[in-house]
Parts: sequence; structure tokens; C-alpha cells
Amino acid sequence: MLIKAGVDISRLKREIRRSLHKVEAIYNKYNEELIITSTYEGNHGAGSLHYANDAYDARKANLNRPLITNEIKKELGKHFDFVIECDHLHIEYDPK
Repeated sequence: MLIKAGVDISRLKREIRRSLHKVEAIYNKYNEELIITSTYEGNHGAGSLHYANDAYDARKANLNRPLITNEIKKELGKHFDFVIECDHLHIEYDPK
């Protein structure tokens, strides 16, 4: 896993932090490098879980393949939201 310069993962809460290794394992399975591009830094929407330290963004890599995205969703489970944005993945811990 790589972390973009200026990004701080140390403030991520326990559950979202645990997801990093699960997502990284899936990326590695498909010979991709997980690159974390944002946690609380930067500009996010009002009320974003980034500011609550319960979300991060990652580079998409070649994750346009439905098999990979479905695998990530399944691995993370129902308490996580996984959104494919135009230029990154957004992952947040948001139990309902």
C-alpha cells in the first residue's frame, strides 16, 4: 500500500482502518497497487465521513472490472459504502 504525500491515515477510526488491508489484498490479487489519496485532507462534501475519520479515497487503477468491485463490496460487508467516482474510489464506514 502506498500513501500519497500529505495524506495522514493515523486518524482513521478502527473499523475503516481495518478495511485498508482487506482492500489492499484484493488490489494485490489483481496485481494492482493500492494508493490512498485522501482521508480528512482536502475538500469533501458537507457532512462527509472524511471529516469524521471514517472514510478514505484510493486511486481506481484498473478497477473498472465488475468482478473486482463486487469482490471489494462483498469483502467489506454491509456496514461500508463503496462508491466509484470518476477518478477515485470512495470507501466509508457507515453502519446503518
